[in-house]
Amino acid sequence: MLAVLIAIHVLLSMILILLVLLHRGQGGGLSDMFGGGAVGAVQGSAIVEKNLDRFTVIAAIAFGVTNCLLVIYL
Repeated sequence: MLAVLIAIHVLLSMILILLVLLHRGQGGGLSDMFGGGAVGAVQGSAIVEKNLDRFTVIAAIAFGVTNCLLVIYL
């Protein structure tokens, strides 16, 4: 049980790092990386950014839950 929890925690940490790095900083972020910076694709890139935000929040919550479970079990 503990090994599975640690493996999930490590996987979630890698996913969370990837999602945070894909976010828009002062530059383009994910939307410009895949051609969303074009003038006609403004709405499409906004949807991509909104979904990226959702996935990041879900991954962060799951990471927090696994973190709390590891604290309890260790």
